[in-house]
Amino acid sequence: MTEISTQAKPEVTGAFLVAALYHFARFDRFEDFQKPLQAFCNVNGIKGTLLIAREGINGTVAGSDDAISGLLTYLRQQPEFEKLEHKESWASKMPFVRMKVKLKKEIVTMGVEDIDPNRIVGTYVQPKDWNALISDPETIVIDTRNDYETAIGIFKGAVDPQTKTFREFPDWVKNNTGLHNKPKIAMYCTGGIRCEKATAFMKEQGFDEVYHLKGGILKYLEEVPAEESLWEGACFVFDERVSVEHGLKEGNHKLCHACRNPITAEEVTSPHFEEGVSCSHCYDSRTEEDRDRYRQRQLQIALAKQRGQKHIGG
Repeated sequence: MTEISTQAKPEVTGAFLVAALYHFARFDRFEDFQKPLQAFCNVNGIKGTLLIAREGINGTVAGSDDAISGLLTYLRQQPEFEKLEHKESWASKMPFVRMKVKLKKEIVTMGVEDIDPNRIVGTYVQPKDWNALISDPETIVIDTRNDYETAIGIFKGAVDPQTKTFREFPDWVKNNTGLHNKPKIAMYCTGGIRCEKATAFMKEQGFDEVYHLKGGILKYLEEVPAEESLWEGACFVFDERVSVEHGLKEGNHKLCHACRNPITAEEVTSPHFEEGVSCSHCYDSRTEEDRDRYRQRQLQIALAKQRGQKHIGG
């Protein structure tokens, strides 16, 4: 099923269509598909990252309207991905440096064997119905993302596990017996993929009423009006836009290229912020040798920019 974005294209020359996509399916020939997929993207000027594994495909890419439309058609021509869904947004400039098609053991890494969303998964909840579910006092709402993501935005009243990686999530669940205190568990993530595995895991752990937001935060921000929203803040995205807000408009966050944490306009004014070198999140955890190394990298980025090029390390 194709999801068509209602978001208006930015009124700037060269705006890029961004497609976030994933699909769980038995994909035994994933290794053979890497080179053809990489070649297709290269020829059509598409950039981003696609992960392929025996369990399916996941990633975000950007390019011209025609290029992204062609890629989606190409993917859906593969029998395994015939029902692949995607979400669209726009970027005023190319949000990726290169195109990478990576072979993986998992398309989203939880590190728990035999978790198969094709076999068992939570109940999907449409964005229009999400507010009612998470406002129910009988519901525990869980954000399955990592701490650097939740730091800039979260649903009102949600539990933040404060995980550094998704691999930590299963242990967090096992160590929180209070999750059994209410009958309903509602889970969400950026685009929906982590919740496919998270809800499958929760069902395997004996939780009965497990729900997750279909299309994730991105679909909610696209469809639910800001005046009706229970979302607070911005949504971290894994590209050079850094964050998006209601209507999937580009947010105002920057990325610290030393620690990869999103930073606000206020944090940019911190004495610990130095472009490409440090920010208030990482200053105390880096040595002066680290910062000197980052300064050299930042210098190379600046020199490449002067030449009209884009430094790969940037």
